[in-house]
Amino acid sequence: MSEKEKQSVQLKGQLRLYMQLPAVMAVLLAILNIWIYRMDRRAGLLMLIFVIIYIIMVGFLYIYSKSIIMKDLVEFAAQYGIVQNVLLRELAIPYAILLDDGKAVWMNGEFEKVLGGKPKGDAYISKYIPELNVSIFPKQEGDIVEMDVYCEDKEYRAELRRVSVRGFSETEQLLQMPEEKEYFIAVYLQDVTELNRYIRENEEQRLVAGLIYIDNYDEVVDSVEEVRQSLLMALVDRKINQYIAKVDGIVKKMENDKYFIVIKKQYFKQLEEDKFSLLEDVKSVNIGNGIPATLSIGLGLSTVSYAQSYNYARVAIDLALARGGDQAVIKDCNGITYYGGKREQTSKNTRVKARVKAEALREFITVKDKIFVMGHKLTDVDAFGAAIGIYRAAAALEKNAHIVINEISASLRPLYECYEKDPSYPDDLFLTSAEAIPMVDEESMVIVVDTNRPRMTECEDLLKKTKTIVVLDHHRQSSDNIDNALLSYIEPYASSSCEMVAEVLQYIVDDVKIPKLEASSLYAGIMIDTNNFVNRTGVRTFEAAAFLRRCGADITLVRKMLRDDMDAYRAKAEIISSAEVFHKKFAIAVGRDLTIESPTIIGAQAADELLDINGIKASFVLTVYNGRIYISARSIDEVNVQIIMERFGGGGHMNASGAQFDHTDVDAAVAELKRVLDEMIEGGDI
Repeated sequence: MSEKEKQSVQLKGQLRLYMQLPAVMAVLLAILNIWIYRMDRRAGLLMLIFVIIYIIMVGFLYIYSKSIIMKDLVEFAAQYGIVQNVLLRELAIPYAILLDDGKAVWMNGEFEKVLGGKPKGDAYISKYIPELNVSIFPKQEGDIVEMDVYCEDKEYRAELRRVSVRGFSETEQLLQMPEEKEYFIAVYLQDVTELNRYIRENEEQRLVAGLIYIDNYDEVVDSVEEVRQSLLMALVDRKINQYIAKVDGIVKKMENDKYFIVIKKQYFKQLEEDKFSLLEDVKSVNIGNGIPATLSIGLGLSTVSYAQSYNYARVAIDLALARGGDQAVIKDCNGITYYGGKREQTSKNTRVKARVKAEALREFITVKDKIFVMGHKLTDVDAFGAAIGIYRAAAALEKNAHIVINEISASLRPLYECYEKDPSYPDDLFLTSAEAIPMVDEESMVIVVDTNRPRMTECEDLLKKTKTIVVLDHHRQSSDNIDNALLSYIEPYASSSCEMVAEVLQYIVDDVKIPKLEASSLYAGIMIDTNNFVNRTGVRTFEAAAFLRRCGADITLVRKMLRDDMDAYRAKAEIISSAEVFHKKFAIAVGRDLTIESPTIIGAQAADELLDINGIKASFVLTVYNGRIYISARSIDEVNVQIIMERFGGGGHMNASGAQFDHTDVDAAVAELKRVLDEMIEGGDI
């Protein structure tokens, strides 16, 4: 800047006021001088001389020093700008300024080091750090975006700020920017490579609590002679200890069939990759035992405390047992993961559990005046029969029960109409959800049968309006189960809910009297779910059927009510004729444009019949109903269709499960089913 230019520079702000302060002081002294002159002329003249000398001195100093001060100020400002630029460039934190399109217009030395040197030509930041692309830039002034990025084997925490420079184009002569784009993106990088490494190491050192239960301890021990029982359990112990010892873990045997384990999280990942081969290793222990031992494993991982990890492990092991055992369940803060579960749980002949649950149910019913029973959406014969059984239990205890049912399917209508026409049953025996909701309060009791998932119940709102909830179900439990039930009786090995309710009825009231129609309803539920006593039948299934027959169940009546009409039979034949064989072992069939009333029921029947084809290990039938696609999945023993349906948010049994799609594009649903089957075959899950 030239000397002339420096002289033309004007002061402003606080500095200008500071320079004008002597002139203001001179004016005040002049006014004071006039006032003193009026009071005393001699004193006024004396002060006038002093004021004149002061004004001359101030004027001389202002004129003389102004140019010097302005020169020093300009030089200071220039030097300050240089120092500021140097400090910014030498800043230890990587810092860059980007345009709205991601082009870097300036960066300091540290940022250049991160990129491996000064970029050449037009430097778009996404070329070096792909995560920093235009799509993640802050959209509003003052917005901050934080994210993790990677560059040259290092991890950085990036912070992006949108900095407004309104009026930039008016003052800047070298760079023209559109008015709507008068802003820069400021990028800061923080090297967190070491920090993240320490965090990962600390996380890997965390302890995972676990529980291992032998599912069928009593059955396995009883299947071998007494002198070899200790050897059998010693071999099982050895398998468990060796498996956990391989991952530097600790095993503590709490009871004959229960173990507590502790492992590090870094090895926990190794067990996940191994898919818990211990489940299969234990089955190989055979010293003449007719039944192979199976394990249930529950692991819990919490970032809060080790006590919480143990609580998670207890939840996980309970869920593994409720799902039938022979599987590992991992619960952490993100959810629940399942491994194994390919083997059906062995049916237990003892009825102790049924008796205990029946006594607990009796206690609840006797203290409640309003009892509501409901099954799952699209109530089938099993859910209906079980609900009728609970109604009979309540009636035997002199309590009124209402059954919540919204839609009557074609297969259920003949049975339903028998109750509608029978004058011995109250008019309010069957209620819709709209009728039941106003009647329910906190003192009411809700009993759910044939499902344990809230969103699958006939009326989910009932579960929110009362605290007394009871669940009776024979489906394997899933992660979204009804978790606030005061009494939960879930037996995955039971053939049907009607079988469970028939057992409960025998203990809830002595010498219970079951009318012929109600006994027939329960018998029909068992018949439907076992496909005429072909699938999933055990000793207790036939005992329950025998009890119902003694109560007067009419087999001929049941058979007549469960017959299909001609349209349904033709629809079933049409579905079966459309079947294709996938991977030489899966039958996939589709029911398109079916004009029958209940296509889902016919789809399930078609899936059962497809299993009669030689070589077919599992069948899948897709039908469209009420704006959704329903999948009925069936198998005999080699494929666990439950874990397949869980991929679609469904569930059920090992050999009878289902799921839904929230659309009606059948071709897309078939393609998705095939993709999941391919994925599970490659992963070894099937």
